[in-house]
Amino acid sequence: MSGHIDGFRPFRVEAAASDLEDLKARLAATRFPDQLESSDGRFGLSTEYVRDLCAYWREQFDWSTVETTLNQFDQYLTSVDGENLHLIHHRSPREDATPLLMLHGWPGTVYEWHKVIEPLASPPANQAAFHVVCPSLPGFAWSGPTTSLGWDVRRMARAFLDLMEQLGYERFAIQGTDWGSMIGTEMALADPARVLGLHLNLVLVRRPLRESPVTSTERAAMKREEAWLAEEMGYDLIQSTKPQTLGHALNDSPAGLAAWIVEKYQNWSDCEGNVERRFSKHELLATVTAYWLTGTITSSMRLYREYSSMRPRFGYDQAFVNVPTACAMFPREMYHPPRSWVDARYDVRRWTEMAAGGHFPALEEPGLLVEDVRAFFGELGY
Repeated sequence: MSGHIDGFRPFRVEAAASDLEDLKARLAATRFPDQLESSDGRFGLSTEYVRDLCAYWREQFDWSTVETTLNQFDQYLTSVDGENLHLIHHRSPREDATPLLMLHGWPGTVYEWHKVIEPLASPPANQAAFHVVCPSLPGFAWSGPTTSLGWDVRRMARAFLDLMEQLGYERFAIQGTDWGSMIGTEMALADPARVLGLHLNLVLVRRPLRESPVTSTERAAMKREEAWLAEEMGYDLIQSTKPQTLGHALNDSPAGLAAWIVEKYQNWSDCEGNVERRFSKHELLATVTAYWLTGTITSSMRLYREYSSMRPRFGYDQAFVNVPTACAMFPREMYHPPRSWVDARYDVRRWTEMAAGGHFPALEEPGLLVEDVRAFFGELGY
């Protein structure tokens, strides 16, 4: 961070040795469930795979390398709207760099950005450069559990508008994934004059009142999504209704937490059912361990419950985002709405059909994501 800013305290990711030993002891004492003859994923992650993953976690996983990865970036703690907030603030050496707020989702953390921060901050001379701000969402990882009710995406949007003002950034760009795309959208609706542009890789829109024709390719994508939603949205229903009940299990069992999170990486990524085709065990467990050590899985899931009762909600109303928007459409993303639906809701300036990747592009296809972010904001003149 350039100079001292009141209210921002330097921070480093550091786990207590006692917490890591407790984790290993809990893993050693895991009581695994039985396994049906079929382990093809229809019933969820197989016991065999979770047992293997937990053995690696207990015997080989090195948390200190995650700390080293994150601590190469400047990190801070501050307070926004009565809650603690953790952030990475990695400034570019370029004087003409554009402030870029990068917002993760669930079950992600700021670790998700570690491959893209430096390339965005220090690009080739003819490419757009960015001062990168990556906060941990309130209730997630190093921001710690939230202590008050009402932390929906709109309140988070107000908090991040305040954060960027505290950092001295009058205007800034946004890149959002998952919840981050929804929070970024709410920021653009609340204060469009401050948002230079939105770059989204999860675009959540509803069918417009006056629907435009869709192509055969879009119609096929909609049918695939319909089948996907029927199989994969059980987690959303639970987290949107009774997250606290589920939290008692996940906050107490590291094996249960790993199974709940890793299943999402398997089913939401471009991995053809083999999660380690896209992510190493180390990458998967870096995220799981971050939730475990910070005790934030329950507070992170509460966002789903808060959002379910938020009114009005973008997509269900007729709000239009009057901010230049780029849509990076990765083929294995959860949602792939027709372009006409998105044009009815956003000022779409760039639409990129990616060749590969899924819901976690900063980990799956960091080069494609960086290239598209640079290109979009470069086209806007930044």
